[in-house]
Amino acid sequence: MDKIKIITAIIIVLSFLIGIISYQYFPDKIASHWDSHGEVNGYMSKFFGIFLLPFISIIIFLLFLLLPKIDPLKKNYVKFKNQYSSFILVITLFMFYIYLLTIFWNFGIKINMNLSLIPAIGILFIYIGIMFKKIKRNWFIGIRTAWTINNDKVWEKTHRLGSKLFITSGIITIFGIFFPEYLLWFVLAPVIISSIICIIYSYLEYRKE
Repeated sequence: MDKIKIITAIIIVLSFLIGIISYQYFPDKIASHWDSHGEVNGYMSKFFGIFLLPFISIIIFLLFLLLPKIDPLKKNYVKFKNQYSSFILVITLFMFYIYLLTIFWNFGIKINMNLSLIPAIGILFIYIGIMFKKIKRNWFIGIRTAWTINNDKVWEKTHRLGSKLFITSGIITIFGIFFPEYLLWFVLAPVIISSIICIIYSYLEYRKE
């Protein structure tokens, strides 16, 4: 296991330690979901509210470790090994950040959950866009359409375009901080439009090939 994956595992362990230490201080039910206005609209039992995200992080981590072993294009993972490991770390950090926000809120630090999440989501989109420049054809990570998976040139061209679109989507998402009443649009619209453009583009490029 490389250093990045070891760091990822340490972060997951740290989230469990935080949960174990915090457990005794929380009531039987804790806030676990917030609406588009940042108001609490969902609660969970203390156990699931504290440990659900760490357990999800473990499942995601193990799944990412498994994917290169079962992918029919497993040889290509060697070509973007560092980017793949970094992606696992970034996803884990994103989950850890959400977890910390939840813990802080339930400790009485009433932060605006939506405004706190927006920069993290934007950075995640930007990172995915940067990663698109490096990843090679595979069945699980990237812009996977019938046309990209079956043609290296279509994969490369689509991901070059996707890189620009997702970086732009991330920047637009971050700007949503200044328009809190339209946060959902700033998060969803750019990435959905970018995804649709990439799907259409991959088809058109495949037709050319």
